[in-house]
Amino acid sequence: MLAYFDCFSGISGDMTLGACIDLGVPAEWLKDSLAKLPLTDFDLAVSSVERNGISAKHVHVQTSEHHHHRRFSDIVSLIEKSPLSRWAKEKSILIFDKIATSESGIHGCDKMSVHFHEVGGIDAIVDIVGTVLCMEYLNIETVIASKIPLGTGFVKCEHGTLPVPAPATVSILKGVPVYGTDIPYELVTPTGAAIVSTLAQSFEALPDMVVEKIGYGAGTREIDSRPNLLRILTGAVSSAVGILKEDRTVMIEASIDDMNPEIYGYLMDRLFEDGALDVYLIPIFMKKNRPGTMVQVLCSIDRKETLIRRVLSETTTLGVRFYEMDRRMLARQADRVQTRFGMVTVKKVGDQKNRTRWVPEYEACKAIALEKGLPLREVYETILRELRNGDDS
Repeated sequence: MLAYFDCFSGISGDMTLGACIDLGVPAEWLKDSLAKLPLTDFDLAVSSVERNGISAKHVHVQTSEHHHHRRFSDIVSLIEKSPLSRWAKEKSILIFDKIATSESGIHGCDKMSVHFHEVGGIDAIVDIVGTVLCMEYLNIETVIASKIPLGTGFVKCEHGTLPVPAPATVSILKGVPVYGTDIPYELVTPTGAAIVSTLAQSFEALPDMVVEKIGYGAGTREIDSRPNLLRILTGAVSSAVGILKEDRTVMIEASIDDMNPEIYGYLMDRLFEDGALDVYLIPIFMKKNRPGTMVQVLCSIDRKETLIRRVLSETTTLGVRFYEMDRRMLARQADRVQTRFGMVTVKKVGDQKNRTRWVPEYEACKAIALEKGLPLREVYETILRELRNGDDS
């Protein structure tokens, strides 16, 4: 099942919960599931509202707890001790990890000891864990989101008055395509940013899909210029495309014949750090039959300018070429599986005949090989064999 997050008015935790309940997640089931967390004194108030003539669900977490500060380590412990599924625990912790990483960078402190303020309270925990539970209830396998709009102005929080978007929100949305608006409100909260940036595999226009359900989650504020709603569409990938996923990318090229070859390896590392999808080094012959190298960088549209600057600053080229191109891929998603080496990150890939294959992540296998003193090939083969045996059972 595919879910498309249409964030035309931004995203927050309560908007996401509202859209999920509008899609059919029973509010009582969600409340009972959240009650399994070692939390007390909270309730979910769900109401039907209207925004610009569109019916939606509004969710408010009712609690007498105010300004409760929890460390990231406290929240990890709280989730780990719950009876939730392993998948729900891992996804919930990943979302909080995004926020903790952001906060630790902003405040210059250790991630595990970061004190959450607004996102440490019961309402934020309910928003994040509740969203993950909803994805599990709806059997969502793939999440795609639109580009994210950002507001302007200022917002008051625990640290005082901050610019919109808040520093934590901007930090969490690194690598995510965003665009500015003239709306003088906070459209994206840190919680909403962490949810969408963790769950979404890509950010693009509405993909080819057969829409089955549509859910609307309402924000609290009324906005004159647009309905303050998050829309989530769920359904199957269009049969016209099968399980193939299509997106729009950019190819950046530069032909170089006067650079120290030792620099190319460093350049490739930096390009991947900047968000390149792939990097190619192709031997070519240039003017006067001089041997050279064509550097090709494949990237998402939102990373184009960053990667162009990297090529121009790190190489001797005087210019680059770039052009957009379509890309079609087999559906894949990251997962973590239990093996004899512990939890290992793998890619779950589906082919056009609805068969599934598993691809262990290179970096995970490399780390295991170095730690255990094993050949990398043996680590790959062991993990694949265990995965196949698990499928057979």
